[in-house]
Amino acid sequence: MALEIAAVVAATLAALAFQPWGVLRSRELREPWVAALVMVALAWAAQSRLPAGLPVILSGACLLVLMFGWPLATVTVFLAAAGVWLGGAGPARALELAVWSGAVPATLALAIGMAVRRWLPKHLFVYILGRAFAGTALACALAAALHVAWLQRAAPGSELPLLTAGWLIAWGEAFLTGGLAAIFVAFRPRWLLTYSDQRYLPPRA
Repeated sequence: MALEIAAVVAATLAALAFQPWGVLRSRELREPWVAALVMVALAWAAQSRLPAGLPVILSGACLLVLMFGWPLATVTVFLAAAGVWLGGAGPARALELAVWSGAVPATLALAIGMAVRRWLPKHLFVYILGRAFAGTALACALAAALHVAWLQRAAPGSELPLLTAGWLIAWGEAFLTGGLAAIFVAFRPRWLLTYSDQRYLPPRA
């Protein structure tokens, strides 16, 4: 648990340094944030009944990054993990969810999103298909692979989750995140802190 505790402490300090609550000054994001926090906490509480170490956990972390930015997304997943703990899942399971289903995919999604923004064209479909869909699939697959690698190092003789399971759930996460991002872009673009019409839509003639 030492690695997970260190990761949570480091991510919390980094997130708080950016004053994540400032995002909630926007009235358009307050209600979506509360709804996202409750939904992630409930989803994780249900999935916490699965065997520990199994990488078939829908996290929602990548969608949170798109909606609220990395600092507030990180705080949100930690609050959701705390809710799982208070719900009776136990501190070890809550900590595992906070790191491997929360902080790690969120951080990878941030890095991939920055690369997409830097190197790919500024186009609506690049945002939806590149950042929301493919970026989520890659971030979640890498997070699952890192989790499996860590478990193999920590307990080489134990039964380990399959990378195939992590890859499949990453695609499920990608479809969910990409689909919701497309809906938000069309009907609620202000719910996406990482999106703007000025950046991703062509200028009007």
